[in-house]
Amino acid sequence: MPPASTEASTTTVDARPAAPASDSRMNPGGPGYRRMSLALFLAGVATFALLYSTQALLPLISADFGVSASTASWTVSAATGGLALCVLPMSALSERFGRRTMMTASLAVAVVVALLVPFAPSVGALIALRAVQGAALAGLPASATAYLAEEVRPRALVTAIGLFVAGNSVGGMSGRVITGWVAQEWGWRVAVGALGVLAVVCAALFRVLLPAPRHFTPGTLNPKALGRTVRGHLSDPLLRRLYAIGGLFMTVFGGVYTVIGYRLTDAPFSLPQGVIGSIFLVYLVGTVSASAAGRLVARLGRRGALYLAGGTTAAGLLLSLAEALPLVLLGLVLITAGFFAGHAVASSAVSRTATRGRAQASALYQSAYYVGSSAGSTLGAVAFHAGGWFGTVALGLLAVAGVVTITVAGTRAARAQARLVAVPAGH
Repeated sequence: MPPASTEASTTTVDARPAAPASDSRMNPGGPGYRRMSLALFLAGVATFALLYSTQALLPLISADFGVSASTASWTVSAATGGLALCVLPMSALSERFGRRTMMTASLAVAVVVALLVPFAPSVGALIALRAVQGAALAGLPASATAYLAEEVRPRALVTAIGLFVAGNSVGGMSGRVITGWVAQEWGWRVAVGALGVLAVVCAALFRVLLPAPRHFTPGTLNPKALGRTVRGHLSDPLLRRLYAIGGLFMTVFGGVYTVIGYRLTDAPFSLPQGVIGSIFLVYLVGTVSASAAGRLVARLGRRGALYLAGGTTAAGLLLSLAEALPLVLLGLVLITAGFFAGHAVASSAVSRTATRGRAQASALYQSAYYVGSSAGSTLGAVAFHAGGWFGTVALGLLAVAGVVTITVAGTRAARAQARLVAVPAGH
């Protein structure tokens, strides 16, 4: 782990002292706070609406290009994979060029690509555009939290970050619902084009509303220091477990929601595209379960909460095998609740575990999270192609088993550490 002076050159997001009475940072009710909150909410909406813009449309894309579900799923995997690869370097670039500049540039590139996506002449071109779009969007999560940490008073920070995350959730849900209903009437190209126009509006309002940073201090790019910080995080057994848990939970979620449209368009359900898009309203359950994660940890402990999240997800996967639509929907509710609770527990534990380089620790978690999304989207579609919905469920259960296995290993490691601490010195 690098010394404190080196750490400061690679991140400015770490813990800060309590704000003095003369603190000029933003506070609820103060100048600029509402504008800042709305701006970042809109950025969150645009980011997740664009990132998953094709997920609810995969059956239509398959039919249009004459490709399999596994090939069409790459339009999702390429975007999340591009974000996963670029979130760490983007976090470093924001230290040099500024948070607002990085977020503005990222949104600008992403919305330009969004306006090109409807004109993709082939599935290969569509996948390439989506990869560029995902890489561009990596600048948002890499910079938004840092901007808030620098410009908002500590007591208001959790609320401010919550509004950005709420924008993510609303964008991810509404993007899928909007594209589902628009595509039902006018096709997938018009649907993603409409989402692109929505993102342009969000990006423009974001740039107008977001207050200029007043507390950002540019740093120098220091690849060696960044590398030492990253290696330090990756050498921590607990952080490695948390990264793996986040990736595995997202493998389940990405696989299920990438393939569910194919299942529901087939017999015995044969649902129209608009109704399938509305299935993503189930995301609202995740908002509730994520907000309850803190109470779960307080009552059950971190590992107990992870066991419960994994068990809930597994129960939902098994229930989704039913042929009755209400049972399938209930299965999706349980999968969504379990995923969001597990994700909230793991991601918050990363921030508490990392005592240095929290920005990089969070970026590594986001990388693992989106790698899981890419893996789930692709492997879930491959499993569906090979074994139908049962194949996708089997993949999900395997990932949940991985979460439980890693959590058990963590439990054993904690008990072993406790026994060592309990042994008196000299014995």
